[in-house]
Amino acid sequence: MSFPTRLLVIAFACAACLFSAPSFAQETTPSAQVAWRLLDYLAVDYSGAVADGAVVNAAEYAEMKEFSASVRERLAALPPTPTQPALIRQADELVVAIGRKAAPQEVANRAHLLARDLLIAYPTPLAPSAPPDMSRAAALYAEQCATCHGAAGHGDGPNARGLNPAPVAFAEIERARQRSIFGLYQVIGQGLDGTAMASFAHLSSDDRWALAFYVGGFAFDDVEQGRRLWTGDRQVRDRVQNLQALVQTTPEALAAQVGEPNATRIVAYLRHHPEAIAQCGNTLDIAREKLAQSVARYETGDRRGAQELALAAYLDGFEPVEPILTARDSALLARIEQAMGALRASIAAGAPATDVRAQAERIRALFDAAERVLSPQEASATSSFAGAFTILLREGLEAMLIVIAMIAFLGKAERRDVLPYVHGGWIAALGAGVLTWAAATSLISISGASRELTEGFGSLLAAIVLISVGIWMHGKGQSKAWQAYIHEKLSKALSKGSAWFLFALAFVVVYREVFETILFYIALWSQGAHLAIVAGAATGASALAVIGWALLSYSKRLPIAQFFSYSAILIAILAVVLAGKGVAGLQEAGLLDIHPLSALPRIDLLGLFPTWEGFTAQALTLGIIIVGFHLSGRQPAQPAKL
Repeated sequence: MSFPTRLLVIAFACAACLFSAPSFAQETTPSAQVAWRLLDYLAVDYSGAVADGAVVNAAEYAEMKEFSASVRERLAALPPTPTQPALIRQADELVVAIGRKAAPQEVANRAHLLARDLLIAYPTPLAPSAPPDMSRAAALYAEQCATCHGAAGHGDGPNARGLNPAPVAFAEIERARQRSIFGLYQVIGQGLDGTAMASFAHLSSDDRWALAFYVGGFAFDDVEQGRRLWTGDRQVRDRVQNLQALVQTTPEALAAQVGEPNATRIVAYLRHHPEAIAQCGNTLDIAREKLAQSVARYETGDRRGAQELALAAYLDGFEPVEPILTARDSALLARIEQAMGALRASIAAGAPATDVRAQAERIRALFDAAERVLSPQEASATSSFAGAFTILLREGLEAMLIVIAMIAFLGKAERRDVLPYVHGGWIAALGAGVLTWAAATSLISISGASRELTEGFGSLLAAIVLISVGIWMHGKGQSKAWQAYIHEKLSKALSKGSAWFLFALAFVVVYREVFETILFYIALWSQGAHLAIVAGAATGASALAVIGWALLSYSKRLPIAQFFSYSAILIAILAVVLAGKGVAGLQEAGLLDIHPLSALPRIDLLGLFPTWEGFTAQALTLGIIIVGFHLSGRQPAQPAKL
């Protein structure tokens, strides 16, 4: 097996890990989770204990006082953070408000505000990673819950008799209007002290989310009207852009935004059909929240936690909107990526907390600018056309240059019988791209980390292979003896294994670009203007075809020595570019550290990103190529195998 072929075998062995991504979610401590759950319970149930400044249910009121005191104790027992004293102060004010029999709305507001601040200081998973399986949820409810809560959620199951307090009636509309899916998820996982509601922590997180959606839908049955409203009113969809917004918003809060009965109808549809949520919507709120959490962790001295949250802010919050932002304002995209990388570098280097906070503030300002660019009113047929055109042209050009070089090489060698392997490689890559599109839109959600890892490893593996190919081609172009009898001997140099090597190389370099292009197009497609996107893609494909035809025509007129030399230089340049992009992808996925290099500009087209790691990788690649070119030019002439 030749050296380039062995390299590609190693590349495919490594590629198995491309879709494996680390998890960056931060769990709260159990006390924080219980405190949040108690606050959610207080916000909903206090109105059943006090009305018009008087106690209407003594047992309920005693429970409210007990729960608020428990919240205060649990907050005091949490690991110290700069925000902990403020949380305790809010808890004290809540205890006082309940003690003076404050109005239910005041207590609910205080409880919700404290619960929100608690999540910022002690993060917890805020939403499921994918829409729950509602058929699975129905089976789980029948098996785990119906005996107490009843088959239809009325709290009248066969085991409900004698329970004090009685099981919650999920179908009761007034209670359901004040309860979020996230609150239900917390109760399912932690149980409820003082009741027969036990913890179901033995269930997987996915199963608990599924149950939360299922029981949260009992009180809302106007599903068909909700479907019509959801599909027909974009302004309503903008209010609930992702699963996190859906699970954290109560029906009552949604009604304040869209009014009734619209809120009830939307809740009915989305709680029964959570798959209707387009998860690639504007996730910048997630990025802002995780950024705030990162700064808070850093100020407590938890550098590791701050690093992970800063990375999660990029992967979970910013990376999903990157494709659309690339099409609308690529310069702003570059500024945000550079700023977020610099923040992670500062955290890793132990910079002063004031500097880290100032950097985070600048990033938030950039997020505000990005949000304006991403707003629905900024979408237009022109921007969609331009985005589709430039994305395809940019992503397709690198792969096309390599494939054209292989096709031209085989033409010069008079080995057109091997061309089907090259064509088979890039066609197979397009077929794999179709499968990736189907999976990304129907079966799985490709995370930000998975995407960056795929791009990073794919770029580095392609760069390694191209280095060897470029050096090999340069050696053949410099050997006078080769030039003398290359037409006679080259046919023997192309073995069956080499033909399959060309197939694999064509597949790898094309699929890497197809993968990136598909994710961009999925994001663009979700914004509408489908005809403009199709037109942009068709124009981009036509431009690539013209460029490819021109390059092939030019290569036919080149003498074979010049062809080898020019092709070697082109492939060497692409190897340097891919080395830079590969390192940048692994940095964005969190696998490599970031040390900014302010003296360098950022030039995406050349794979030049201003970090020491990227600069070193490109310099090393260039050095290997120069040494390889020098040594290959000095080798004695002999018909070597590819």
